[in-house]
Amino acid sequence: MRIIRHFITTVLLAVAVAGPAIAKETPASVDFKACPQFFVTGAAPHIPASDHLRFRSLCYDAFAVLHSGRSKTPVFVAQRLNRASLQAAAGEKRTNKFFADARLPYAERAQLDDYKGSGFDRGHMAPAGDMPAAQAMAQSFSLANMVPQAPLNNQRSWNGIEQATRKYVLRAHGDVYVITGPVFADNPRVIGPGKVWVPKYLYKLVYDATTGRAWAHWMENTDEARAGRPITYRELVNRTGIEFLPGMPVRD
Repeated sequence: MRIIRHFITTVLLAVAVAGPAIAKETPASVDFKACPQFFVTGAAPHIPASDHLRFRSLCYDAFAVLHSGRSKTPVFVAQRLNRASLQAAAGEKRTNKFFADARLPYAERAQLDDYKGSGFDRGHMAPAGDMPAAQAMAQSFSLANMVPQAPLNNQRSWNGIEQATRKYVLRAHGDVYVITGPVFADNPRVIGPGKVWVPKYLYKLVYDATTGRAWAHWMENTDEARAGRPITYRELVNRTGIEFLPGMPVRD
């Protein structure tokens, strides 16, 4: 089955329609030199190059975000988890204080008003339940870590995937790297005055650095969606166009 590489394709189409004014924009740096610890061997995912996607890298205490100013959502969010970090997270209380990240230009970031009355949850990509300290917990409520998510998807099906991932990490014998993100249709639905893009699908890649095994969860962003059989790493790369683990040998 042929699967469109939704995010990259959609953004490039938007650029083509936008015209010369967009073409003059200067791309932001997408390196993660300030927080390489969230990536295997410090190497961030490889994404097809473009001058117009408005990518910006953001480092937080417990995760890293590659943000798109065009979709006003993450492209991906990366974490490094292990038994100790999740044991610390078990004692943390949710703050539920969502905020727009002032490090992003106003025109490139989602605002709280974008979600009001939209019918969508503010869905964490790096889950609050993974946060090992109070400051990390507070940071996880940045809208740069959110996508518009169908409410029952967020609260039930996707939450189940997050819990299953934590259970695996607690059994693992070392670090587990997790990369989570949205995938968009060619003509994405938008919400709010800022026209934040609504994902068609969500994915969560899990890579066990000790065993070299990787797999990915893939779910449609609907209330009716249910968790299915995980897909392979290579299938995720084919669907998204992103090489998440560059240069790493990966076992299915």
